[in-house]
Amino acid sequence: MTDTEPSSGDDSLPSVADRIERADLTLADNEEILHAVGELTSIFEHDRTYFVLGNYDQEPICRLNLVVDRLNRRSDSYAFRMVDIRGEWDNGIQKFCLVADLVTHIVGVAEKEPSDFLVEQGLLVGTEEYFSKSYVLKREYEEESRPFGWMQDGVFDLMEEEGRLYRWETESDLVEATDDVP
Repeated sequence: MTDTEPSSGDDSLPSVADRIERADLTLADNEEILHAVGELTSIFEHDRTYFVLGNYDQEPICRLNLVVDRLNRRSDSYAFRMVDIRGEWDNGIQKFCLVADLVTHIVGVAEKEPSDFLVEQGLLVGTEEYFSKSYVLKREYEEESRPFGWMQDGVFDLMEEEGRLYRWETESDLVEATDDVP
């Protein structure tokens, strides 16, 4: 594995354990986490795992599903969305962090109004661990030069500097952009 490759899920397990140990969790919280981790066995059965983030509204979720489908077509890979992990979590950030610790790749599909993973974008660039394995598929809009807010533009700039920002306009562009993600 090179310095630019994301770590395997095995490398992340101590991080998950540390995060859970430091958190002030009840017995019920711990049981919920253990149940969720039990549902994530596919993460440990594949070399490459993709945690796909984006908008769950009617039209954008079709594109999100397209990305998940394209990534799942690769040999020895597993892609999924946050909603694919069942359970009622009181704290979505804990759920995100637990899953993000375990996967080898985090892929965000950014569309305007709403992008729907704004908090996660902050987490992606806020920690080196998440940033180093993150990729963003950013939708471009002909009619607008700046469809996203300044905070999102900052995330996109950082991703672009690292060569991990992929632009798309149409669904066929999205397929090509997804195929470019390692």
